[in-house]
Amino acid sequence: MKYTQLGRTGLKVSRLVLGTMNFGPQTDEADSHSIMDAALEAGVNYFDTANVYGWGVNAGRTEEIIGTWFAKGDDRRDKTVLATKLYGNMAAPGESWPNHDRLSAVNIRRSVEASLKRLQTDYIDIYQFHHVDRATPWEEIWQAIDVLIQQGKILYAASSNFAGWHIAQANEAAARRGSLGLVSEQCIYNLVERRAEMEVIPAARHYGLGVIPWSPLNGGLLGGALRKEREGGGARSTTGRSAESLKDQAQRDQIQAYEDLCDKHDLQPGDVGLAWLLSRPGVTGPIVGPRTQDQLDSAVRALDLELSAEFLTSLDEIFPGPGPSPEAFAW
Repeated sequence: MKYTQLGRTGLKVSRLVLGTMNFGPQTDEADSHSIMDAALEAGVNYFDTANVYGWGVNAGRTEEIIGTWFAKGDDRRDKTVLATKLYGNMAAPGESWPNHDRLSAVNIRRSVEASLKRLQTDYIDIYQFHHVDRATPWEEIWQAIDVLIQQGKILYAASSNFAGWHIAQANEAAARRGSLGLVSEQCIYNLVERRAEMEVIPAARHYGLGVIPWSPLNGGLLGGALRKEREGGGARSTTGRSAESLKDQAQRDQIQAYEDLCDKHDLQPGDVGLAWLLSRPGVTGPIVGPRTQDQLDSAVRALDLELSAEFLTSLDEIFPGPGPSPEAFAW
C-alpha cells in the first residue's frame, strides 16, 4: 500500500479510500466485516461513510455495521482513519422535523453524538459536510466545529460536493477565527466527469485540501461496461448511470474507444480508471466501494499500474478535460 499526507495535514492516509455506501443496502453485515478486514490487511487505512448511508428508514445502518466491526477489537479502530458525513435529514420518512438536517450548530451537535453512538467510538477523525448549507453562516458552523475539536470528538473538518468558491469562503472564514478549516474535499471526479478540474481542484490545492474523488468509475461506466454488456454479466454495468450514458451514441463511442485502448495495452478498464485518478495532481486517493472481496482486490491492483505519458495523452484525446478556469470558458 502507498500512503500520502491528507492535504496540508500531518495525517497519513492510504491512496485508496474504502467507501462503505454498499454496506447494509447491498452487502450484509458479515460480508461487510470481511471486506473491512481485507482492506485493513491490504493496508487501506482510510474508511469513508456517512450518517445517511443505509438510506430511508435504514439511514444510519452503515455506521452501525462499522461500529460492530470496531467492537471486535484487535486495534481496528486505532488502525482506521474514520471519515463520516452530516447534512441529510436523518428522520424517518414522513417524520421530518426542523433542525434535523443541514449545518446549523444544533444539527452538528446532534449529528455527531448520534454518529459516535452508531460507530461505537469516542471520536471521528474527519467530519465532512456532505453538502454546502447556503442558509447557515460559516461563523456558526466553525464555532460548532471548534467546540467538537476541543472536546476531542472530531479531529478534522472536511467538505463534499463543494464548489471552488465554497472552499474559499469556508477556509477564509476559518482563517479569521484562527481555525484550521477544511482539510479535504470529496467530489465527483473521473475520466468522464472532469469539471472539477476547472475550479474545485485548483481551489483545493491552493488551500491545501486533499482531493477525494467519489464515483471514480462513473457508476461502472469506466469498468468495462460495454464488454460486460456483450458478455451479459454485471447488472451494475447495464443499469443506473451506466445504462443512461450508453443510450447516447456519442458517449457509447467514447467508451468503446476507451475499452479498445485498454485492450490494446492488455489492461483492465477499471484499473486504468483508478490509475488515472492516482496520477492526477492534488488527488489523495479515490473512493472505492466494493460489494465483494474480488472488487476490493481489483482496486488494490490498480495501485501498481503506472500509465505512460503516451497512454495518458491517449486518454486525454478520448476524454478531453475542460481546462482550467477561466480559460475553459473565456480567453
